[in-house]
Amino acid sequence: MFRFAWNNLKGRLLRSVLSTLGLAVAIAGMVGLFSIAGGIDNMVSTTFDQIPGLLVQQRGAPVPLFSHLPATWRDEIAALPGVHVVDSQVMSRVNVIDGKTIISPPRFLAGSDLQVSLEVESSVYRRNMVAGRFLTHADEGQFTCIISENIAQEFNKQPGDTMIVDRKPIEVVGIYRTGSLMLDGNIVMDLNSVRQLTRMSPATVNCFYVEPASGAVPEELDEQIEKLFANRNLDIWQPSGSFSLATSNNPLQALAQSIDASLRGSPGRTPPPADQVSEESPVEVRTAEEWSARFDEFSGDLDIFLGLITTIGVSIALLSIVNTMMMSITERTTEFGILRANGWGKSHIIRLVTLESGLLGFAGGCLGVLLGWAATLIVNRNLADRIQLYATPQLLLFGLLFSIAIGVLGGLYPAWRAAQLSPMESIRRG
Repeated sequence: MFRFAWNNLKGRLLRSVLSTLGLAVAIAGMVGLFSIAGGIDNMVSTTFDQIPGLLVQQRGAPVPLFSHLPATWRDEIAALPGVHVVDSQVMSRVNVIDGKTIISPPRFLAGSDLQVSLEVESSVYRRNMVAGRFLTHADEGQFTCIISENIAQEFNKQPGDTMIVDRKPIEVVGIYRTGSLMLDGNIVMDLNSVRQLTRMSPATVNCFYVEPASGAVPEELDEQIEKLFANRNLDIWQPSGSFSLATSNNPLQALAQSIDASLRGSPGRTPPPADQVSEESPVEVRTAEEWSARFDEFSGDLDIFLGLITTIGVSIALLSIVNTMMMSITERTTEFGILRANGWGKSHIIRLVTLESGLLGFAGGCLGVLLGWAATLIVNRNLADRIQLYATPQLLLFGLLFSIAIGVLGGLYPAWRAAQLSPMESIRRG
């Protein structure tokens, strides 16, 4: 029966090829779209696997860039039992590099307190140096930096070169590569040097990175830090009037607000009302697991949206297969009548037609999966510093099986119609 079905498809080659291509395009689109969510998941896991510590920021701020905390709180956190080191950090978006206005992808100045950051055992930048050297105590107060490999390639920089950042010459002493888009867009400098560049008050930091001591339980340390600052006089972060999806020209702000709006409150932790939070705890502590959980929720919502878009293309491909098989059985009524007259039952006719449509689904699935996978590789190669797609083996296998299912489903109704004709009626119609 397989050879019979295959010969029938070959006998109508153009029609079979067009149906296969239609399904392949739909499957390739599905693989490409869901690779966006896969890329986000892969980026998040790649990022937070390298950052095992705790992040202390202003409650309500979507990301540390928008958080502001008193710098003096660092000493209080460092005095808690179970804390190994507390690194004060400041961040600011870069506007111009070497005369080029930076819009997308965004670049950031990231300042760390070099007096303590060198004690951080899990320093993501120090572990991932690929050229030059990491910052040392000699760089305190100096305009020296390490940059990501993406930035180095974009501006053709090597260790020892100078780059003009917001009209200030800065010497590049090292280059790093983490493999994460969330980390590979930073220009890392001494904290006080970033403050001078951005005119940030010495009394303020954006966040604190807390590395637990060996044997400390991060969840318990999380609670201790929030209790430590209970009832402190610091408002929770609120978006300004210009911070809106409708009016903001800053894509980072738009992304931050959309993520925070959809992910407010990670699983297992219900945030108290805003007025209660401002009285009890003006800071929130986020572990790597909580960041991952927030992004998992976001990617889950994204999967639903992408699924709705994919449904349109798949529906068109399904109708195309139904149309192809309906035309096929109309042209082959005499053939079906002869087969019935020679002992074939209705089930045999149904199996034959659905096998043909299933073969179309298999061919379309194989081609679509290959096209979608190849497209993700091309995008990743040419837009490595802007977006990363990731087609998991599970996604590719699902795409193939889903395509086969669409093919079989598209052949069910035509198969049923073909099986309802009596042998004599089929021959007469032919």
